[in-house]
Amino acid sequence: MTLSLDDLAFLTAPAGARLLHDLAGENLDESNTLRLLTTLRKTHPAAHARAALEIARLRRDAVDKFGDDARRLLFTRAALEQASDPLVRRYRAGQVAARSLVDAGCGIGADALAFAAAGTSVHGLDIDPLRVAMARHNAAALGLDAHFETADVRQGLPDAEVVFFDPARRDEQGRRIHDVEHYQPPLSTLRGWKHRRIIVKLSPGLNLAQVAAYGGAVEFISVEGDLKEAVLWLGAGLTGTRATLLANGQVYHWQQPPLHAEVPLCPPRAWLVEPDPALIRAGLVQDAAALFGGALLDTSIAYFTTETRPDSPWTRAWRVLDWMPFNLKKLRAYLQARQIGRITVKKRGSAVTPEELLSKLKLKGTGSCTLVLTRCRGQPVVLICEDYSVEI
Repeated sequence: MTLSLDDLAFLTAPAGARLLHDLAGENLDESNTLRLLTTLRKTHPAAHARAALEIARLRRDAVDKFGDDARRLLFTRAALEQASDPLVRRYRAGQVAARSLVDAGCGIGADALAFAAAGTSVHGLDIDPLRVAMARHNAAALGLDAHFETADVRQGLPDAEVVFFDPARRDEQGRRIHDVEHYQPPLSTLRGWKHRRIIVKLSPGLNLAQVAAYGGAVEFISVEGDLKEAVLWLGAGLTGTRATLLANGQVYHWQQPPLHAEVPLCPPRAWLVEPDPALIRAGLVQDAAALFGGALLDTSIAYFTTETRPDSPWTRAWRVLDWMPFNLKKLRAYLQARQIGRITVKKRGSAVTPEELLSKLKLKGTGSCTLVLTRCRGQPVVLICEDYSVEI
């Protein structure tokens, strides 16, 4: 639903705050909507009842990104979906050693508050008055000093050492926007800004060619092996592409080298290795293969193969038991002969879907394995691997 400033005024008043507190202890599942709204409408206008239920559900859903703070904050559905992972927010704020920052497109203030918590003076701007009001509430709720105002960032920005630009990357129907010049506002908006350093939050699936003309450095960030976002860093001395991994309480960086390493192509060796998705998006698979003494299966596939299992947070690896050119009949016979009844299917570069393969194999047995559908030197192959284990 769409909240209004009137809804927000009610929710931030004592009566609305009490209602949100009471709803936090209710069953907020969709199946319970009618009962909840029927009860709430006995004492509150219908619009306020719907708004309170929406915020209560958003607070529940926001726990993964905001922890215990979620119960004190206000959100819109779209703003919550666009909010960065908490580890990414903290990491990025720690990279900004600046006294002042303008958050252009601040939304509900998620990133602005991370910068403020790191000691930076933050001035947040957004064209949506509702989100600005929420950002103000959220800053006050967390006791953070940040200033927010309604403004169109396309008309220019106030002075600051750093700009953080977070354009909307979904349309009004919630569909992802892939072209950076169709972001709201478009990426080219920043060309009118003269600030010393500009940081732009981008979709991790962006086409790097679209940002090449802007210069700067592009960073792909993953958290515990899950690719979260891309960041464009603009400023003096910032160039190249790098991958960043936040895992095990540590921060790992992998910078693109001046020249990519040369690695051979070969059939599968003892281990199949999958690089972290930040390495893949940063175009560093070949460099990772070289570092770990590996070889590529195919120049277009983001796997490599090694004789020993890499000991690195940047990779996951499966022990290869066997492999063969992909042939459904031969694969079924191979698995049946070994009483394999349970399989996990991974794929990269294969048109066969896991669901299709599972339905056609019709396996029975007590054993299990992982099947990897991929290509080797352009030909479809299947690797039969041990199931993944974190132990070395």
